[in-house]
Amino acid sequence: MEIQWLGTAGFRIKTGNTQFLVDPYLSRNPAAVPGQPLDPEDIKTASHIFLSHGHFDHTRDVPTMAEQTGARVYCSRVAGQTLEKKGISPDLLEKISQDKWERKFKDFRARSFFSRHVKFDKKLLITTLLKINFRIPRYLPLLTEFPCGQVLSWRFYVEDKIIHFFGSAGSSMEELESLTRLDEPVDILLVPLQGHSNICGIAAQYVNILQPKMVIPHHQDDFFPPISKQVEIDPFVKQVYKESPGTRVKIMEFNETLILE
Repeated sequence: MEIQWLGTAGFRIKTGNTQFLVDPYLSRNPAAVPGQPLDPEDIKTASHIFLSHGHFDHTRDVPTMAEQTGARVYCSRVAGQTLEKKGISPDLLEKISQDKWERKFKDFRARSFFSRHVKFDKKLLITTLLKINFRIPRYLPLLTEFPCGQVLSWRFYVEDKIIHFFGSAGSSMEELESLTRLDEPVDILLVPLQGHSNICGIAAQYVNILQPKMVIPHHQDDFFPPISKQVEIDPFVKQVYKESPGTRVKIMEFNETLILE
């Protein structure tokens, strides 16, 4: 099995001859750090695309990728409606409207769980607005044309591994504890670090509750300045090592592929 981080919250997972994408987003503006050498048009092969929610940095490139690959897209009703407006054929969409939706595919199994988007705190909102300043009209379409909708977290059963992906870190304690009651130890947790001034502490709490064997932080890149920011993840790493010593932290570079036997 291979797991490739595509930057922001995007991943490509490969098992056997099957490749699927999770929140794939490659578009950048010139100020993005780091830059992304890949374009949406570079994605030629995928069988399925799974989305956590409808914001632009999770869905904007999906119409291009779905058209090129023929991949079927699994998302919330709101995200699906947005994608239809952006040109995706309804035949390629499966809109998920129930908690604990599940589907068995040829080489893997997927389950989705109702989740929540992280709440932007006042400090982050104020600093972001100050950075945007008079340029708000320029960026407003990115924020208004891609509504969030119901947030989904995804659990993938691939080969002998369980991978759990969160696209945003707004989960309640009840939600996280309910995942532990599935009695399925998580091998790899994909947790986002964006959207709150204390995001490192929030993400570390996910690790502490779910106790995965490995955690891969994502979404920490400055993907679309001035809307986004680069997150310093050292506090997250230190807190995980202190509170969850049994979990390995894997820091990935853009487009790096992790090969798991």
